[in-house]
Amino acid sequence: MSSPESASSLHARIADTVGASQNQVIAAIGLLDGGATVPFIARYRKEVTGGLSDTQLRLLEERLTYLRELDSRRDSIIKAIDEQGKLDAALRARIDSADSKSELEDLYLPYRKKRRSKGLIAIEAGLEPLAEILWQQADKKPDIEAGRFINPDKGIDGVKSALDGALYILIERFAEDAVLIAKLRKILQEQAFICSSVVASKHDKNSKFSDYFDHQEPYKRTPGHRALAMFRGRSEGVLSLKLLLRNGDDYDDTACIQAVAAHLGFNNRGQAADEWRARVVAWTWKIKVGSHLENELLATLRTKADVEAIGVFAANLKDLLLAAPAGPRPTLGLDSGFRTGVKVVVVNATGKPVDHTAIFPHPPKKQWQSSLDTLAALCRKHSVELIAIGNGTASRETERLADELISGIKVPGLTKVVVSEAGASVYSASELAEQEFPDLDVTIRGAISIARRLQDPLAELVKIDAKAIGVGQYQHDVSQSALANSLQATVEDCVNAVGVDLGTASAALLSHVAGLSPTLAENVVSYRDEHGAFSTRKTLTKVPRLGPKAFEQAAGFLRINNGSDPLDASGVHPEAYPVVKRIVAHTGQPLSAILGNSELLNTLDPAQFTDSQFGIPTVKDILVELDKPGRDPRPEFRTVRYADGVDKMTDLLPNQVLEGQVTNVTAFGTFVDIGVHQDGLVHISAMSDSFVKDPRDVVKTGDIVKVKVMGVEVERKRIALSMRLTDEAGEEHREGRGQRTHRSTDRRGRTASDKSTSNGFRTKQQKAARSGKAKQGNGRPSESQQPSALAMSLKAALEKNS
Repeated sequence: MSSPESASSLHARIADTVGASQNQVIAAIGLLDGGATVPFIARYRKEVTGGLSDTQLRLLEERLTYLRELDSRRDSIIKAIDEQGKLDAALRARIDSADSKSELEDLYLPYRKKRRSKGLIAIEAGLEPLAEILWQQADKKPDIEAGRFINPDKGIDGVKSALDGALYILIERFAEDAVLIAKLRKILQEQAFICSSVVASKHDKNSKFSDYFDHQEPYKRTPGHRALAMFRGRSEGVLSLKLLLRNGDDYDDTACIQAVAAHLGFNNRGQAADEWRARVVAWTWKIKVGSHLENELLATLRTKADVEAIGVFAANLKDLLLAAPAGPRPTLGLDSGFRTGVKVVVVNATGKPVDHTAIFPHPPKKQWQSSLDTLAALCRKHSVELIAIGNGTASRETERLADELISGIKVPGLTKVVVSEAGASVYSASELAEQEFPDLDVTIRGAISIARRLQDPLAELVKIDAKAIGVGQYQHDVSQSALANSLQATVEDCVNAVGVDLGTASAALLSHVAGLSPTLAENVVSYRDEHGAFSTRKTLTKVPRLGPKAFEQAAGFLRINNGSDPLDASGVHPEAYPVVKRIVAHTGQPLSAILGNSELLNTLDPAQFTDSQFGIPTVKDILVELDKPGRDPRPEFRTVRYADGVDKMTDLLPNQVLEGQVTNVTAFGTFVDIGVHQDGLVHISAMSDSFVKDPRDVVKTGDIVKVKVMGVEVERKRIALSMRLTDEAGEEHREGRGQRTHRSTDRRGRTASDKSTSNGFRTKQQKAARSGKAKQGNGRPSESQQPSALAMSLKAALEKNS
């Protein structure tokens, strides 16, 4: 069990991480440990936590888990060393002060149970005294000293065998020196370059990893998306990766060997044992410490890249889930295709499918007019207000069909919208879709999903595995468990921010409400199916297995429209209804006269209605809810207009200005759907005339933007776009204009001050092989080799899509 001192330290460390006081952290931890969910704490326990946001609470929860695991490991290590009788006050103090898992493991390394290593075998053979003599007495001649330890019975059959054994004893001892490891780790963290080179048999200039065939950049400044690209190249056997330090025009590990020598106090003065001792120093680095730290730091970079990529995915998913809903309007869903036809579904205002068929307006059948007649009849029969067109195969052709339909039947307000169909096929073949529509073909289910995600993106997209929605960055390369946890938290936060209609919500949607497990969500739906719509929130307590704790967590996020209590349609929690009664009594007005009465509500002082349980933050939230009960935080619904006659990549022209919709935002830019079945990339340097640190500061997924075509590579399916409409296609990349960087980098990732060094990863052994490569005398690329905006954008697109 942790001591009060360690608990206080844990609270202090978390407080520093999340930007809160220790009292706030202690309160939040108490609520989390008591079973409260993050959405519930953030929304309904502001007084307790001092107003910590859901983002702060998620970070707090993550950091709490890490530090508790760290403290648990600390206790285990202390116990293990103590049982060996080797725990003294100094070591205990160092273990207690360790603030990372890697530091703890460094300290534990000398005491860890070891397998029979070469060094241990040499000690058992009696070679430890030889190791001590040669390391401590540089004037001793290794061959002569080693000759005294030859013992065939113990496997020491010659001088070389004795010297090798002594060497392994020393390098294994030095490799367990926590101080040395920490020094070398810091050197690599601050000074190392991550160097990638192509595996000899994989040198294909058209490879998606060709940009990394000869690449190096500072380890500490390597962005996550480039790190993940290199890691993927390594996993596919195309690239090899090393962490090296700069040595003049080369990259090697000389400085690390020198650091080992300095720490061990070794200075080669040419004495009898110095050559052998120098070998001990070099091998300590090359065989033991170097490989250990390289693996560790590459794993750390991988973790950092994972965090960055997962953060990008979660942010994009949040934007997508909180996209503007078209609302409860009868909708025609069209899942386009050529040979297989266009699958057609009509869903009513509540999303229930009421009609479906298939039409064949496109080649090879070309039944254009009959398809129009069919669609017109469906629109009139079901009073359709929206047409949702999937953005996959034949979507632009089907969009033209919809345009002709709208102009022909002249239904006021009938609107077409092109909808992302990412994940629709995954949903249509899922067990959930089978349960919802057991009698419908998977293709029809896909059209239903397209129509419903226009009506309410959140309610429909939660049915699909978030990883299948396609707004991530290297999503298949990152830790899948960490990704799943992050996406689950994102979905939960979005669902609870919007609230859920208890009368129509699916079990899939309800399962993301705070306090409701998938089983409880199914029970809620089953109870509704059996007993009819819920009339009040209190009725939830009759749902099997839905106890007081689940009700407390979930009730505020569930809405009952047209129920017996108007407060049940709002975000006011049932536990706070007495506060509303005090407000009603104070005003002398019935609740119906207060709801939506901004003029009256703005005159009320929140402090008048507080008590020991509900403070000013909660009362303010209640007043806001009374002003706009059941308000939807999502933006107003808008549609994108794709350019007529621009249906495929070959229709694109340089400097063409188009309207498009943002489909994905990454660390290096944003991807935009401009209606040609291939998203274009706006590189971060072409997003604004001012400096952009994070693309999400400019756009988010779902935004409608104007872009200019900067370049197209049809064969490689790459489109470079710019949001700076004054840019001209073919111009060189103007970094100083819109993208002021602290230290500009070229496509090799080198800073301006680095450009006098090698243009590629060259160890001394590689110099000869590269000597024929064309370059300027100082190793810098010529002006013609400098990257254009197109080149930079296309490289980033490669990294995203590889």
